[in-house]
This record gives sequence, C-alpha cells and structure tokens, in this order.
Amino acid sequence: MKLPPAVVCLLLILVFFDGASVEARGTPSAQGSRNQWSSMFVFGDDFVDNGNRPNITGEKTSRQWSYPYGSYLNSHYPTSPVLTGRFSNYRMQSDFIARMLGLHEAPPAYELTDDQSCGSSGMTFASAGAGVFKVTAKKKVPTLAAQVQAFKRLVNDGVIPTRQLHHSVALIAISGNDYMSGSEANNGFYTSFDDLDTYVGNVATEILDNVAQLQMLGVRKVLVNNLHPIGCMPLHTSSNNYTTCDLLGNYGASVHNKYLKQMLEERDNVHILDLYTAFTDIINHAPGGGSDESKNFNRKLTPCCESTYKGGYCGERSHSGKRLYDLCETPDKMFYWDQTHPTHAGWEAVMKALQQPLMEFLDEDYVA
Repeated sequence: MKLPPAVVCLLLILVFFDGASVEARGTPSAQGSRNQWSSMFVFGDDFVDNGNRPNITGEKTSRQWSYPYGSYLNSHYPTSPVLTGRFSNYRMQSDFIARMLGLHEAPPAYELTDDQSCGSSGMTFASAGAGVFKVTAKKKVPTLAAQVQAFKRLVNDGVIPTRQLHHSVALIAISGNDYMSGSEANNGFYTSFDDLDTYVGNVATEILDNVAQLQMLGVRKVLVNNLHPIGCMPLHTSSNNYTTCDLLGNYGASVHNKYLKQMLEERDNVHILDLYTAFTDIINHAPGGGSDESKNFNRKLTPCCESTYKGGYCGERSHSGKRLYDLCETPDKMFYWDQTHPTHAGWEAVMKALQQPLMEFLDEDYVA
C-alpha cells in the first residue's frame, strides 16, 4: 500500500516536529452497557497512563506526580491535589470509558499492583511516552507489544483468569510518539519516501498485530484510538500565539488514520474511537461551526498550565521552590491542560461525543 510522494512529504514534515511525548478498582455506575463488560485492560501511552511511569524527582516526564497535576479543578480548591500519575488535572480518557462500563475509574496501574493479583476491574499497562516502536529518548518505556506481553504473562500464569476475559474490553491508545523526534522515523534509518511510506504502514500493522494478540488471548471487545489532530496541540500552536492549528501536522495524523481504518474496519469485535473528529469538532472548526461542546471552552488551543520560559514544563519549580509555570483559574473552561494533554473537561467533552457509537458497539453481540 503506497502513498503518493506529496502525501508522504507532508508526513515527513510531521516527524521533524520537536514534539514532547504524547506522554487511569471500580464500583458500579448507573451508565454501564446492557452487557456485562466488567473488566477493562488498558494499553498505550500517556493519554491513558494512570501511574505506570515512575516518580523520579527532577525529571520532566515525572511531572504527572507533581502539583498541579492530580485534582486541580479550579483556583478555589486547596493547592494539595491527590496525585495519581495522570497527565491531566483530574480524570482522562480511560476513566470516562471505565464509567461507561460501570466502573468508578480506570483500572489500577500494573506497576502499582502486586504482580500476583489483578482486581475484577482489570489493569492498566499503558506507559507515558510509549509507541509501537522504541523511542530513542525513552529506551526504558515499554512498547505496545511489551505491554501486551506483560498482559499475556499474567493470563498464562493464571493471575488473570480466562473467565474474566470473557467479560473484558481492551483499550489501545497510541497517540503519536512513533512520529515525534527521537522515534525510529526520525533516527536516520528512513531516508526516502518509500522508506517512510513503509514505516507508517508498519505502525498501523503493529497496532493490528497487537489487537489480534489480545483477541487470541480471549479479550472480547477491543477499542482503538485513531490519532487526534496533532497540529492543534499547544506544543505546535504556541508559535502563532495559540491562534491556529498546524495543517501539516493534522494532515499527517489523517494519513495514519487512513492506514488504521483500512486495516481494522473489517475486523470483528474491534471499534475505532475517532478522536480526530471529536477533537476537531471542539477545537479546530470554522467560525460559527463546531459541536455544541465547543461553546463551553475558551481559548481552545491554549494550555491551562504553561511554562514561563521556553523549554520548561507545567509543574516545574526552581531549586529554591519557585514556580516556573503559569496556571489558569478555570481548567473546566480550557480544552488543553498542558502542551499535549486535554483537561478533565476536555476529555469529558470528547468522550461525550464518542459515547453513543461506543455504547452501540459494546451492546452488539460478540462475534465468535
């Protein structure tokens, strides 16, 4: 499957973006599916990581363990949030999906759970900064395949019983690390359009292979994110004072999504979560357009939490403890929390838009 050189050229521009990494037991909820999907297993990156990345003092990638990450809902709340390892000010995508299944929040993080136990709600294997391939700058971050292998080991060892898989849903969130700086697409191995064309296909193929692995192990329903509009992240809109999205970045995401759709759309018991459309309807639309949810947000391309200097990050402090970031007063009116991740309110709006087709998929009979 080959893409025209002009299309691949645009995607090549995408991989040279100096991107930051697109680095969470439940109780019953009233909004669950009519079917008994009582367990959830989560794979991917920081869109759904709820504590698998370790808390290493002084590291930018550990900022999710520091204020104001956690439960900063507005400026009138206490300044000591509950730190949960989520890259948001409160809940994120997997939490909202978990509630649709009848759980209180996303299942516990693998690294924070005893290896010999798995609660009835499932487990989260996702790790911030992960891709389907190794990212040079994040060698210790488990790839999607490594996460699935950790899950497989627990199944084979009986820690996760087969009967639990019969009522399980898996979520795969791969959000763009394979196309960011430090990825294999930008490490010198891919020097021609044909090479890069192959690479994009390989990323989608790797996602497909891991979906197949999960299904072979007994997972009944699999949800897969497509790529959100990468060019609308504050990481890329900051250069124009947070006024417009980068069209080349968004086009690159659409190329990835085309491959993904071609490979997954005919597979039974698999549903693609269209983050690209849900995000776009809220944050990147023509004047007067957009979804009803878009009207609830101000400055849609601006982060709530922003470093006070170039190269810094939300949550950073000086050696003396001085805050090196600015923080908005009303995160519930902002779509983006930091340079790459949505706020609690942002995720809530996105998942509200995706809920109906998702619930219809979950309510469909399992195809053996």
